[in-house]
Amino acid sequence: MKRTLLILLIGLFAVAGNAQTTIPVADNLVAEGIPPLSADLVATVKNYTESRGASLVEWHPVRKEMMISTRFGNTAQLHYVKMPGGDRRQITFFDEPVGSASFEPNKGDYFLFVRDVGGNEFGQIYRYDMATKKVTLLTDGKRSQNGGIEWNTKGDWIAYGSTKRNGQDRDIYVMNPLDPSSDKKVAENTGGGWGVVDWSADDSKILLQEGISINETRLYMLDVKTGEKSRLLPEKDERTTYSGIAFSSDKKGIYLTTNKDSEFNRLAYFDLATKKLTPLSTTIEWDVDEGMLSPDGKQLAFVTNENGLSKMYILSTATNKFAAVPNLPTGVIFGVDWAADSKSVGFAFNTFNSSSDVYEYNTTSKQLARWTESELGGMDVSTLQAPELITWKSFDGKMISGYLYKASSKFTGKRPVIINIHGGPEGQSRPTFAGRTNYFLNELGVSIIYPNVRGSSGYGKTFLDLDNGMKREESVQDIGTLIDWIETQPNLDKDRIMVTGGSYGGYMTLAVAYLYNDKIKCSLDVVGISNFNTFMKNTEAYRRDLRRVEYGDERDPKMAEYFEKIAPLNHTDKISKPIFIVQGGNDPRVPYTESIQMKDKIKANGGSVWFLMAKDEGHGFRKKNNIDFQFYATIEFVKQHLLNGLTVN
Repeated sequence: MKRTLLILLIGLFAVAGNAQTTIPVADNLVAEGIPPLSADLVATVKNYTESRGASLVEWHPVRKEMMISTRFGNTAQLHYVKMPGGDRRQITFFDEPVGSASFEPNKGDYFLFVRDVGGNEFGQIYRYDMATKKVTLLTDGKRSQNGGIEWNTKGDWIAYGSTKRNGQDRDIYVMNPLDPSSDKKVAENTGGGWGVVDWSADDSKILLQEGISINETRLYMLDVKTGEKSRLLPEKDERTTYSGIAFSSDKKGIYLTTNKDSEFNRLAYFDLATKKLTPLSTTIEWDVDEGMLSPDGKQLAFVTNENGLSKMYILSTATNKFAAVPNLPTGVIFGVDWAADSKSVGFAFNTFNSSSDVYEYNTTSKQLARWTESELGGMDVSTLQAPELITWKSFDGKMISGYLYKASSKFTGKRPVIINIHGGPEGQSRPTFAGRTNYFLNELGVSIIYPNVRGSSGYGKTFLDLDNGMKREESVQDIGTLIDWIETQPNLDKDRIMVTGGSYGGYMTLAVAYLYNDKIKCSLDVVGISNFNTFMKNTEAYRRDLRRVEYGDERDPKMAEYFEKIAPLNHTDKISKPIFIVQGGNDPRVPYTESIQMKDKIKANGGSVWFLMAKDEGHGFRKKNNIDFQFYATIEFVKQHLLNGLTVN
């Protein structure tokens, strides 16, 4: 009996010991081919996993206070800040992330926010009452997308877009948020690209925008009472962007951005009576990314994207003259919002060596104030080097650019390289804070290149169209020539290249994995498209037409044939290097089936594949516990297959 008990105790201690030496795979994760991960890794990389950032959600409509989004637990939630550098008081406490909200504009007694479940992107609108902290669901709570909230001028009704009629088309609804039964459809639309821009002064009309593609948007005026829509811009169909900002304060015109007669999206004014369109930012040969009119209508803040870097300008609506906001550090700006006093403009700011934080610029005093200072969790950013803008000549002579993040200078010799390709495909890699990815630069001595291949935004509408339809693989060839460029660089190791990317960048990763198999060491695909035909069939219906404009229409036999020709799924026999595939189980954009079929076929061919799927995530991981496990596994993958015996100093 004693001997039996001793054996049992020894077994229990052994099991406990094993549990402490490896990182457990949580029940919500599906992991295949991933070796046991040492528990020591958690402590080793902890300085890189605990950083956070903050973004501006909205100013309070009465008090000089604001709501921000940041993460203190497992997910990003809403927090309240009363002054620059003040405490961040958490308001929402959900298992799912909350990143957008809008105050009732008269008193701010309540706010509306949008939240989905498990990354499925079926966002529902909720009301949060500040006094009682009670949360009330306002929309149907089903498999529908609801959002794009805009308050009317009086401040007692909202207009928003929803796919609840059929799951495919985005109609326009109005509602009194204090009475969900008042919900009423005021415009029935075709397509998923519709959204609300602004209300007219008397709340009788709503300015709508329809997105056809990244290079084609339209503006309409909707009569709220009759439901009649009238086209404002363009008067006749043309492949041009018209993206609304707001009605002017006198309601005689509309501020917008447009690429009419320009390569770039410029700030412009449209006179409703004369139908005259006047460009306002003609001296800036870059895209205007966003703009916002001050509450009193006297100033308009707008942000430009100048080769990936942001500049903010303040325009006087009386003179249409503008000037750059002075003394801003070099970085990227997003989430511009005016305070009620029409003097202070808030925004989030991000640089290569600091996480996103919220700032205020006062247009009267010309002073800049920092409202948040997000913790970096012990990460040492003092040795980080500013990203270097690089260019190389592609197969057809076109110059392609990207940003090179160099490994820490403490490493000598040729450095291994990770090529990290953005999604979209109309996205753009910009010189922002790399977060936990700094671990690869600082601790493993890996340099990282973020390319902006043809089809990326930020470089003009012609460049944006260069990968459309049957030109799809030309963007992949841009990566092929980047690999050739790496070979010419004295500080980069052409024999140790890993390619990675998410979404469309995941497709690019899979395509590079078979087209340039002999030139890379390994690849890491995150929520990537493995066959455009199956992708088009399974992506959510509200997205399908928008994607057809970019990728091509799979209903056309010639296009479907081309999709089969370039599908990485049909070329798995050419992939002999190790690959890591990551997927969200609830992804509505690139469904999990795209990753499953790729993983299964590579395995059937005898290839080396690691696979990780989170059942409670969508298009990329948003929950810290899942992000952490993916990070741990990625580090092990890089060590085994990219470094592969290379000594890390």
